[in-house]
This record gives sequence, structure tokens and C-alpha cells, in this order.
Amino acid sequence: MTGAEASGAGGGELIRVLVVEDDPVAADAHVMYVGRVPGFVAVGKAHSGAEARRALERMPVDLLLLDLHLPDVHGLQLARSLRGAGHHADVIAVTSARDLAVVREGVSLGVVQYVLKPFTFATLRDRLVRYAEFHATVGEASGQDEVDRALAALRAPGPAALPKGLSGPTLERVTRTLREAAPEGLTAAGLAETVGISRITARRYLEHLVDAGRATRRPLYGQVGRPELIYRWTR
Repeated sequence: MTGAEASGAGGGELIRVLVVEDDPVAADAHVMYVGRVPGFVAVGKAHSGAEARRALERMPVDLLLLDLHLPDVHGLQLARSLRGAGHHADVIAVTSARDLAVVREGVSLGVVQYVLKPFTFATLRDRLVRYAEFHATVGEASGQDEVDRALAALRAPGPAALPKGLSGPTLERVTRTLREAAPEGLTAAGLAETVGISRITARRYLEHLVDAGRATRRPLYGQVGRPELIYRWTR
């Protein structure tokens, strides 16, 4: 990384992020997401705990975007060993697990945020922006209020708002179905039948995923009348 790459547009130092994710496609997507957030730069990616350790030995890192399910070690075990080796990078955990015991353990190991899979760019951007606010707090606090404000920067005010009429649980089912679909994708009618919702409702959720950059659509020609749309998860 050059000096120009290490500094932001305003001359400030960028927050250096190491993406640790075993899925190469997901790792590339996370690197792209990080690069789209002002003030952050992805300095590398690792697909295992061993690769992450080697990366930390050869370059400075401020923040790990850490998948908890790695092929050679659990993410929290990796975080614990890194702390023991003197690495002090903060951690944003990326996981599909919803075990609150894991969340509690992570807090003690320097996990400052959790992002549940699947997530959109907007979700990660919100977490990174909040982390940047926390990261910028340096020096000695003037009192309890300032300490509280620094810690509050890490807490999201609530779940990201969905468009009117869409629900989180249904979005999860739609997302899971589309991710697990055949490579050629699904139509709104096909997804509606699988999930158990109306075709119109299915299309609303699919269009939301397209708008969020998590899915793509293309017309299916060869039939009489208006072409049908095929939706695919962004891989």
C-alpha cells in the first residue's frame, strides 16, 4: 500500500481492514464493500486463520472483518490467539450464527460489532461508519458523558428500515431461497411457490435485493408476450 493509498482525501489516515472469509466470492464482495466506504481501505484478504496470521505479521491492520466459520479455526479462537500474540486490531464478526453465547464471548475478545449473514452493503456501511466514529475517539475523556458517547457510537439505533410492506423474516426466507437456487436463477413465480407468498410479493422482495446490489435480473425471452424476469443472487 502506497502513502497515497494510506491517506484519505482529506489527508487523514485510512482505517486498514483485513477481510478474513473462506468463501472467495464473498471475500471479494466484502473487499469491494469496504472500498466503497470513505475512510476505509481493504489492505488484503485471507481465506483461513493461518493466512490471516501471516497477513498480520507482514502489514499493519486496524480492523478485521472476520468470518467466524473458517476451515482451520473458529473465528473467536483466532481472535483469542491473536490477542495472545500481541495483535490489537479490532474485530467486526461476520456470521450466520445467532447464538448469543458466542456474542458474549466475542465481546471479551475485542469484537466490536456483529454482522449477520446475509447482509447488504448498507448494513456493513452503517457498521463501518459507526466503528470509524469510535476509532476516532482518542485522548482522555473529560467525564462519564464522553465515555458513554464513545461507546454509543458502536451501537446501531435499531434494525435497518425495510421498505413499507416488507418484513425481515420473509426477506431472510427469500434471500436464502435465492442463494440456494440453481445457477440460472429463479423467476418471481418460482420463488413465490417455494417461499409460500404471492408472485407480486415475491417480486417486491426480489426488486429490493436488486436495489441493494445483492441480486441481478435479466429478461427471459422466447415466450409469447412480455418477457419474464430471471433473478440471480450476486455471487
